[in-house]
Amino acid sequence: FWPFHRTAKGNPPVTFAVAASETQNVNVTVLPCFGLTEGSFITARKMWGKMMQDGQFDRENFNIGPSMPSSPGETLCAAVSASAWVEPHGKCTIAFALAWSSPKIKFSKGSSYHRRYTKFYGTSERAAVDLVHDALTNYKHWEEEIEKWQSPILEDIRLPEWYKFTLFNELYFLVAGGTVWIDSSSPSADVKCDQDPPIKVESKNIKVTEAEMNCRHSTGFEHTSTSGCDSSTGVGLKQNCSSTIPRKKRSCKHFSHHLKTEDQLDGNEDVGRFLYLEGVEYIMWCTYDVHFYASFALLELFPKIELNIQRDFAKAVLSEDGRKVKFLAEGNYGIRKVRGAVPHDLGTHDPWNEMNAYNIHDTSKWKDLNSKFVLQVYRDFAATGDMAFGIEVWPAVRTAMEYMEQFDRDDDGLIENDGFPDQTYDAWTVHGVSAYCGCLWLAALQAAAAMAQRLGDKFFAETCKTKFFSAKSAFEKKLWNGSYFNYDSGSSSNSKSIQADQLAGQWYTSSSGLGPIFDEFKTRSSLQKIFDFNVMKVKGGRMGAVNGMHPNGKVDESCMQSREVWTGVTYAVAANMLLAGMEEEAFTTAEGIFIAGWSEEGFGYWFQTPEGWTTNGHYRSLIYMRPLAIWSMQWVLSPPKAITEAPKINMMDRIVISPATFSLSLPETRVRKIANKTACFGNSSLQCTC
Repeated sequence: FWPFHRTAKGNPPVTFAVAASETQNVNVTVLPCFGLTEGSFITARKMWGKMMQDGQFDRENFNIGPSMPSSPGETLCAAVSASAWVEPHGKCTIAFALAWSSPKIKFSKGSSYHRRYTKFYGTSERAAVDLVHDALTNYKHWEEEIEKWQSPILEDIRLPEWYKFTLFNELYFLVAGGTVWIDSSSPSADVKCDQDPPIKVESKNIKVTEAEMNCRHSTGFEHTSTSGCDSSTGVGLKQNCSSTIPRKKRSCKHFSHHLKTEDQLDGNEDVGRFLYLEGVEYIMWCTYDVHFYASFALLELFPKIELNIQRDFAKAVLSEDGRKVKFLAEGNYGIRKVRGAVPHDLGTHDPWNEMNAYNIHDTSKWKDLNSKFVLQVYRDFAATGDMAFGIEVWPAVRTAMEYMEQFDRDDDGLIENDGFPDQTYDAWTVHGVSAYCGCLWLAALQAAAAMAQRLGDKFFAETCKTKFFSAKSAFEKKLWNGSYFNYDSGSSSNSKSIQADQLAGQWYTSSSGLGPIFDEFKTRSSLQKIFDFNVMKVKGGRMGAVNGMHPNGKVDESCMQSREVWTGVTYAVAANMLLAGMEEEAFTTAEGIFIAGWSEEGFGYWFQTPEGWTTNGHYRSLIYMRPLAIWSMQWVLSPPKAITEAPKINMMDRIVISPATFSLSLPETRVRKIANKTACFGNSSLQCTC
């Protein structure tokens, strides 16, 4: 090994370590320090000269101590060499590894946190050496585990070849530099210390040379969790707390491709907190309307992280930030975060403490965010079977549903849009009832009813059922035209456009084990219309599904977003087609994204899949979160057991509720509470009315 430590301009330090594995036939040597300028004691020219002459560095270099710090503007380097004799026609494997440790993440407004790996490796410069050591000793095992994870999909002869590797390749986004995983919600604090926490290390014939360096450690963290609140939130945030829920810490369980459920998953285990960018051009953390599409990848592969993201948003729903913000589109002012409204994002400059970095529109008036929160929470609750998670976030779910009542202007149970782009298509204006937001609302009513029923809040469940029937009737009456649902109920030139994403709500309910919102004819007719027009009338289906298409077969040019093909939305539409039994149409639709974005005949967007492109290939927003929605297709193809066996809520089996109690707003939450005695839920401590 050779460690190399750097600091600059007050930023958190980073230590690099490069290593090679020495075996009976492989000799490892090092050059601890050389420079890139002629004034260096050892120059790069001398380094390469030594390699050309001897094929290795001097063995005595292992005894050299740490180098002097570099001067301003100077670049210091280090090198590791591995040499071996190879017989004619023979072969030899030489293993190198590079690791880096930057234990602290610091945001622009000053908040800093320790990264998740420091829980296991500490925060000193030594961590880089331990990381590179573990890489060399474990990489073969890691490769075997990756093959075990991927093989069932790669060897599935029923799946198209392009789909198999695109499914895994789209995961590049999680390691493309826009991800932060911290160990705790508490800010880090630097203190001098004498040693790292003990870490068990085996040498296994790896040459290690360690320089003596000062190490830094964080103070210990105390973890407390409450339902719907976090007492350590930053300035400007006020949160209403309704109950405290104790959380148990258990040993970590690794999750492979197949999602584990309640008996294998303790959702309350502390797995840190997680952020990922909407995209490298749209630098907002955990943009929620987009996470709605991308979250299938996290739930499938990292379910505990996914649950913690939902916990963060549940706390945010119950919070308020009264600081004034100017909204650019309208030029007016409002407050940063309204209680009851799901935030657009967790922030940029001070995530968790200063949410809603997005300031084009006032997202407290958006019509999709709250529905998406309820749908994601229910899906995650149903998929993991984590009752404690469900109870913890339920106050936020109910609050989010009650908040939306203000947008039902005519008391028909259905929300209306407000004549501006008040949803994820934030340049595409909507008037009156919309297919996208209306369908999401119907789905949210269904999911809220199912969750309330499972948690014992029966009155709220029946209230949601009653509202669902009224809203569904209004939705179909105002939007169904005999073959698909109109874009909106307005009278604009694009009100009858065919929106690719019109059945997003049903996509989620079906993916969550709930019954269909619409009958089979309406569902298949709408999806067939989308396939025939939005997919096949755009370059013969070789570009994905365009967002908007007029019924005359011309692309909806009413705004930038209506004429774009959105990669993640196309994957979601394909998943919806799979759910409807339209397998051929589904893979043809999704293949358009592969052809245009990943194939040799496409536009060259591999490992930088954009949010979308136009029909002539002009992209917008490279390296974007939403294409992770391809994992929603795999979710349908290989659903977790908890979803396939989930209890189905019968929306027709309902009681009659008087008009006086038709509102979702109720005086109290009739939900099971965590108690100190064991009831009928296995090992969990729940008090119920069974």
